[in-house]
Amino acid sequence: MAEDSLDDYIDAASKALRLPVKEAWKPAVRANLEVSMRLARLVDEFALPDDAEPADVFTA
Repeated sequence: MAEDSLDDYIDAASKALRLPVKEAWKPAVRANLEVSMRLARLVDEFALPDDAEPADVFTA
């Protein structure tokens, strides 16, 4: 995603959530989004077999 697109996304999300984001914070917010998107891309690109099942949940 282009840097301008991330800035536009930050502005739009800030307005939608009514969460003020100061100009001084935007570089840190942008950096966090870039890392999150890179990690999400890795998860999305990981191929799972069709017969993959979710892990069981054990409680104590």
